[in-house]
Amino acid sequence: MKKMLLLELAFCAASTTLLCGQQRTSGGAAKTAGTSPYSIQFVTVEKDVKLEVLDWGGTGRALILLAELGDDAHEFDSFAPRLVASYHVYAITRRGYGASSAPAPNCENYSSDRLGDDVLAVMNALKIDRPVLVGHSIAGEELSSIGSRYPEKVSGLVYLDAGYVYAYYNDCAAQGVWTFDASALRRELEQFSTPAPPVEKKAQAKHLLEVSLPRFERDIQEYQRQLQPLPDTAPGPPNTLAVQMNVAIIKGMQIYKGVRCPVLAIFADPHTLPPQAPNDPAARAAMLAEDFARTSAQADAFQAGNPSAHVVRIANANHAVFRSNEAEVLREMNAFIATLP
Repeated sequence: MKKMLLLELAFCAASTTLLCGQQRTSGGAAKTAGTSPYSIQFVTVEKDVKLEVLDWGGTGRALILLAELGDDAHEFDSFAPRLVASYHVYAITRRGYGASSAPAPNCENYSSDRLGDDVLAVMNALKIDRPVLVGHSIAGEELSSIGSRYPEKVSGLVYLDAGYVYAYYNDCAAQGVWTFDASALRRELEQFSTPAPPVEKKAQAKHLLEVSLPRFERDIQEYQRQLQPLPDTAPGPPNTLAVQMNVAIIKGMQIYKGVRCPVLAIFADPHTLPPQAPNDPAARAAMLAEDFARTSAQADAFQAGNPSAHVVRIANANHAVFRSNEAEVLREMNAFIATLP
């Protein structure tokens, strides 16, 4: 999990996935995804910003799918048709990706709450009443943004290997990621520089000295350790628009300490090893053990911070758990949604 998470949060380009032969059109034109047609429309969420929304139709409770970092709504072209028999299925391409608008890549335009507000704007425009939000990977931040601020607007949240630091984090977090902690520390330092009564300044200074600065130092030490094997001649990431968008989202991350609505969180615990993993059995065992320890610690923390959540752990699943373990994910989702009022 650590290497996967670092890759996801690294300042690197993330390619938008395109299905072979698929074209993107606007104006509600019907397309084919798997065995199920969908329509495409564009919804204005703020001035000069429109988001691509896929609508597979279906009957029953509304369900909205949100994609991972760097991907778009078409990430679910194969998964969504499995859901239409029971739900009315939508998927949203977040700003900055795919066919959606791409405002300037800065923290304000891509903060977690801004992205959460985009989802709420789509729900309002399409009159989608209290849907179930299903987020993969970094979409956990949109889920937690809405679930912590406007829990009454959703029936429930489903985190698909999405309950990591961008979705749940506190001072006792089991793990840290320097890119995330840098964003949190930056906000804390800005607050510290703002005039306030002495009692508040004392509390802010105490938190900085005892929690935030030591944690960030540990993050950098760990990151330095991971950089050591890389040759000095290795190139840095290209300064592409995709990289800039990813950086803006990472810098715009916010801390969420729990949500106030029904939750299903599915963790790949441990994750299956990537194809580039070493063939040496001892090295592979060590990688799995490290992944298991870190993912389990985060899943435990997520459960503790969301006591009523139903947390499911699927061993040796891919980060795209809805693909590698589709049947299990569908079973858990259907059982969870059946309990919702």
